[in-house]
Amino acid sequence: MAGAIIENMSTKKLVFLGFFILVFQILSIMIGALIAPSPTSAIHYSATKCINRHRARGWLMPWGSNRCHQVKSFDEPLAKTLDANDIVFAVHVPLPNMEMSPWFQYVLAVLQFDIEFKMINQIEDDVIITIDAGIAYRDNGMSEWTTQFHSVEQRPLRCMLGVPKSVLLQTYENEGSFYQCDPIPFMELGTVAHKYFLINLRLPVNDTMNVGIGEIKDIHMVNGGFTKVWISIKTVFSPWILVATAWYWYRISLMARPPVLLEKVIFALGVSMTFLNVPVEWLSLGFEWTWMLLFEDVQQGVFYATLFCFWVIFCGEHLMDQSQRNRLSAYWWQVGIVVFGSSVLLLFDLSERGVHLINPFYSVWASDIGTKVSFTFIVVAGLSVCLYFLSLCHMVRCVFRNIGGKVQQLPAMPEARRLCYKGIIFRFKFLMLVTLACAAMTIIFFILNQVSEGHWHWGDYTLQVNSAFLTGIYGMWNLYVFTIIFLYAPSHKHNRHRSGDCQPTGVIEEPESQEMQLTCGEQGPTETYRMTGKVAED
Repeated sequence: MAGAIIENMSTKKLVFLGFFILVFQILSIMIGALIAPSPTSAIHYSATKCINRHRARGWLMPWGSNRCHQVKSFDEPLAKTLDANDIVFAVHVPLPNMEMSPWFQYVLAVLQFDIEFKMINQIEDDVIITIDAGIAYRDNGMSEWTTQFHSVEQRPLRCMLGVPKSVLLQTYENEGSFYQCDPIPFMELGTVAHKYFLINLRLPVNDTMNVGIGEIKDIHMVNGGFTKVWISIKTVFSPWILVATAWYWYRISLMARPPVLLEKVIFALGVSMTFLNVPVEWLSLGFEWTWMLLFEDVQQGVFYATLFCFWVIFCGEHLMDQSQRNRLSAYWWQVGIVVFGSSVLLLFDLSERGVHLINPFYSVWASDIGTKVSFTFIVVAGLSVCLYFLSLCHMVRCVFRNIGGKVQQLPAMPEARRLCYKGIIFRFKFLMLVTLACAAMTIIFFILNQVSEGHWHWGDYTLQVNSAFLTGIYGMWNLYVFTIIFLYAPSHKHNRHRSGDCQPTGVIEEPESQEMQLTCGEQGPTETYRMTGKVAED
């Protein structure tokens, strides 16, 4: 075989391939922009204040034929006779005349408290609010509610009035105004296997519990999820990359020599992309699998680790000489750092979403320590990937400089051969620039994704990964992996010994009339791969 497809395919076919990739990239962006809704579209609910004088553990409905006895405002005469423990805040998901669908991948909910300022009942500093929460489900409007989860959780209550506290203590002018409170992370349900959900909240009060939380007037809940568009895209890309990866390894197995490290890591990249593409969400439509979010994080983590390792090895193999390359141990510290970082992020993810399997109300953001640790993880992860990208840029610069040593030999060649080698080098450089662009977009997506997962917890609703950006990045990954697999697969074309042809196995004349033999396919997948190894040795 005469090298890889990237150096044997005609320019016309390469241009057509590039146009094909560009069209699919634009299409993946347009799907997110025109078809897919926002990844975490929010629906607002106002909790109904139900009366439960006997404090029974039954489920209280906010509306319908069996709705609870309720008050609309705590300023009503009836509410004045009630104890705080007699109130249950009820929320029915979804809204009336609607029903939930398994097409929603998850339900994420946060709480927003309306707390009125009272001089005799102010919010204390560093106060903790205790929430007795439960969630039940049913699949038709006539059946009984089935308890799904119940837990008593504590959350920090962070509120401010916008006026210095020293002034408030001296005047009643701000009496009746409302605090501005940060949203409180409440629940993350990893599956939506039922049509209707009922949430009951209690704020139990005694001498030590829920003291100093101010005068709560209302509770609002915000929930969001994702739709079927994501599953559909994965279903389209999954067989495509699977077939391409199998075809690539079949072509590698036909070669007389064993595969080199670069070819092995390209295959690993295809396998990781296939693993990410597997649309297991189809199975979740018929089963109540609460671990789907955790599994998707594992899928993405495996792909991130493989992709980052591939970029390091892809550049490194074009920097090392023939005696040092083709050994994974040569990249032990780069690969080790990537694997270590991925493992730390996995442990961080398990600390929250792993617990969600048995308690969806748990949150690492529930305490000040958990919030600081989580924020530190996100910041460190963001800085780490930025440093990784800078080091990758440096490696690409070194590769270009390494190739520059080979370009200096081109003037001594015959014109036809010189033009052919210039074309091979140009193709490789263009692919390296595409790699850098893909790496830059991946780093940006990684950082925005980490921040957007925490924007509910930080109280900032403006930062959100747009659907077009999400589907565009996912399409970019698949198209990039397909391009690498296709272009670095062994070509079916055999050597031609016509005058003027570019023969990678031929002789390259140096100014001193010395000859340097480059054996076709015996030392690596492409001519650029073999040339850079020779330059490094020299």
